[in-house]
Amino acid sequence: MASKNVPDSAPPNYSLGQIATQFLLTLPSEERLRAQQEVYKFVRWYGEKRPLAGLAIPEVANYAEQITSSTTEVAEKLGIIKTFLVYAHKQGLTRANLAVHLKSKKTPPKSASLLKRHSHKKVLLTSQGYADLKAKLATLKNARPSIAEELQKAAADKDFRENAPLEAAREHQGQVEAHIRKLESTLKMATLVDEQQTSGREITFGDTVVLRDLASGEQASYTLVDASEANPIESKISVASPMGQALLGQMKGQNVEVKAPAGILHYQIEDIQHRLT
Repeated sequence: MASKNVPDSAPPNYSLGQIATQFLLTLPSEERLRAQQEVYKFVRWYGEKRPLAGLAIPEVANYAEQITSSTTEVAEKLGIIKTFLVYAHKQGLTRANLAVHLKSKKTPPKSASLLKRHSHKKVLLTSQGYADLKAKLATLKNARPSIAEELQKAAADKDFRENAPLEAAREHQGQVEAHIRKLESTLKMATLVDEQQTSGREITFGDTVVLRDLASGEQASYTLVDASEANPIESKISVASPMGQALLGQMKGQNVEVKAPAGILHYQIEDIQHRLT
């Protein structure tokens, strides 16, 4: 049965952005908050206006290659995208179920050692950012009892063959535990940035940057945060993202390039607002 959000006669040239919005609206609010960041990242990677029907299997199969996270986090992120692609296929918007072709990337020994070295890299945090992450960590840890109870109730159903609530509860628990581990690691590696360190001309962690798109002339504002704080709806982007990496260390008035499958994006840095402690 077709979703009430996408009509039966939906044309095959629906854009990725349109279908992503429709998909997120079908999710409960809490689940939507967890999914929107990864879904919008997927959309931006291939182009918001790109027709969904035009996505090829090899492109989707290679999507995991641009996700730079731990094995557990990659699996969680790909799970969200798979759900999105299954939804699109059920609506008749793709000829094949692209979700089955989305595979986790294999990390060669050299890359694994590189990730290990990267894991010891310090994270710059303002005192407010540090406090925010500690509060988020406490909230997640306090949620453990209710999540365990949710899992226990779902497991009470003896028919494990099609126990969707049990699978959902396990997935939720895995996502929360992965988030807890990530926050603990971030706080452990954190170096607090004081007012003097953030008062320079260069863009650094915690800064809000005003950009002008050199193609359209439109302005956009982004705040550079840790990956655990990233939220595209609030214009918070990870310092590890292509955009974040392009901006770090740059100064007002400079032009920057951000590479994506949708093309090379050109911006000029209009203003830098330092986030003080």
